[in-house]
Amino acid sequence: MKWRGRRETAPGADAGADAAPAATGRPSADGLPRVAVITMSRDSGPVLRHWVAHYQRQLGVDDVFVVDDHSVDGSTDDLPCTVLRLPYLDKYPFEPSRMGIVSGLATSLLFAYDAVLLADADEFVVADPAKHATLRHFAAARAGSEVAGVLGYNVIHRVGVEPALDFDAPSLLRQREFARFTPLMCKPALKWVDAAWAHASHGIRHPFAPDPELFMFHLKFADVGQLELLAEHRHQAAVVEGRAVKSSWSRPTDEIVEALRTAAAQVEQAEAQGELGRFRPGPKKLASIVQNEGDLWRATGAGQHLALVRPPYVRIPDEFRDTI
Repeated sequence: MKWRGRRETAPGADAGADAAPAATGRPSADGLPRVAVITMSRDSGPVLRHWVAHYQRQLGVDDVFVVDDHSVDGSTDDLPCTVLRLPYLDKYPFEPSRMGIVSGLATSLLFAYDAVLLADADEFVVADPAKHATLRHFAAARAGSEVAGVLGYNVIHRVGVEPALDFDAPSLLRQREFARFTPLMCKPALKWVDAAWAHASHGIRHPFAPDPELFMFHLKFADVGQLELLAEHRHQAAVVEGRAVKSSWSRPTDEIVEALRTAAAQVEQAEAQGELGRFRPGPKKLASIVQNEGDLWRATGAGQHLALVRPPYVRIPDEFRDTI
């Protein structure tokens, strides 16, 4: 059975307005919905090229969009995808600017695509490989949905046990075994409707829930060397430029790196003592993650660094290891 589009009017338009064109619901050539992905990146390093390749495999070579937030490290040079280069963002505060830019771009893309995915440059979203071949197959299976949240996992580098990530290798998850399920990272990543992301993309102005068949592997803590570089860059941006001062960006670099080293040691202890947690959270846990605040729905829970040093840790199942 071929997927059929669900949208009846253009995004952001009144269904009764003369200017609102009716969507055809015409599927793409392969019968699957069209899905675009957006990231906003500044000096993301080698992970960005792997991010582009991942989503091109999942969605299509022309369906990946990188918003370059004034990078100077060369990470956005010669990428095989659409790159929108921005000037230095100083007109408005950083976080409202970032959410406004990605939400506005998504609104535009929904005139051409059936759904839009938002993921940071170190966030890799995959559907359950036992049930969906790609993210487009997942989107087809969720026809009629409006917003889908991910199950968020912080991948952990066991410092001193596992080598540095080889970003040229075919698989990144084959190089890492453990992660920490983090409710705060269960973001409303995939949307079919014109609703604005908020709260640093942990929230959206539309009801949503984490989907038990949609996973996000966050690689911020997957390599201690890259973490140190990123943390220092963000700390300087917070201190010197006043960017995201209420977020983890303002934390000192050594504090963030120490959180990873603590987590790595605790993973070793948990594995040795047979105290690893279950990979897939139960329905009761999932139902408690999203909080509604007026017109905003957002994922809640301990901050990433605090959650990282708290068990339980989980082993990444083998069926996911070749997806990223």
